[in-house]
Amino acid sequence: MECDKCGADAVHHAAYSGAHLCGEHLRRSVEKRLKRRVREDGLLDPDATPDDPDRWVIGLSGGKDSVALTRILDDVFGQDPRVEMLALTIHEGIEGYRDESLDACVELAAELSLRHEVVSYEEEFDVRMDDVVEDDPENMAACAYCGVFRRDLLEEYAAEFDADKLLTGHNLDDEAQTAMMNFLEGDVRQVAKHFDASLGPFDEREETDAFVPRAKPLRDVPEKEIALYCHVRDLPTHMAECPHSSEAYRGEIQSTIHELEENHPGARHSIMAGYEELSALAAEAYREGGDAAADTPDLGECERCGSKTSRDVCRKCRLLDSIEAV
Repeated sequence: MECDKCGADAVHHAAYSGAHLCGEHLRRSVEKRLKRRVREDGLLDPDATPDDPDRWVIGLSGGKDSVALTRILDDVFGQDPRVEMLALTIHEGIEGYRDESLDACVELAAELSLRHEVVSYEEEFDVRMDDVVEDDPENMAACAYCGVFRRDLLEEYAAEFDADKLLTGHNLDDEAQTAMMNFLEGDVRQVAKHFDASLGPFDEREETDAFVPRAKPLRDVPEKEIALYCHVRDLPTHMAECPHSSEAYRGEIQSTIHELEENHPGARHSIMAGYEELSALAAEAYREGGDAAADTPDLGECERCGSKTSRDVCRKCRLLDSIEAV
């Protein structure tokens, strides 16, 4: 199998496009799509200057997606005085897993001379995921706890570091799964929130001071291609799966989409194309003055920690109460 671009040995066949690519042209393809997403979303503030740069906090876990994201962003913007980047790693307290991925984060940040901050559940919440999984006071999957804690810390520290944007390494597979889950759950409000939270171009989102704006520059790139990208560039990457990963419902959706993609190449792209258009319409409906605005709960502050929530006590604090009560 030869590369369509240069005739060298191909390392990948993208069935959805028919392309056969060697390592070098795969690298260029991934980087091109990230740059296009950055451009189409308006990630770089047009008013940014060397004296007042756009500050980006990158969620760096050490996995393939966040490593590829960090590497490419540094290649493109590392010398741009209008951009200031910082990598943020969350240590969940998973023995034999997070320490190894942290090594990859430290190595990459050092190689790029990138400021790197590490925050742990143990220091912030006095909990470790290994212990949470063992006790499981809410009878939930580990990811249900971890997702709440991780999002809280990413948001809290992005705000503390005065970030203008919070960037994560979600790929095409991740986003297609989330879209399908929202469809099947009939959660139109969540579809609308998805647009304003991370899907829509920045100039089309509803402005809010409640959260640091998010972006997912790799969301057009399939997971497999990102893994190959890291291999081709020999990036320090921790490829192991979390030992507590057990999202049964998402796993079913993942399998379904994988089968669809195998039988109908391009299914993931089609799912996202339709979802993005519908999410824009849903967001408009749920904004102030829209027909569904009355159904949207107002955000206040958690009486315990001060984070934004529609309840008196946020989900994170309620989970921590359950864990402490065990």
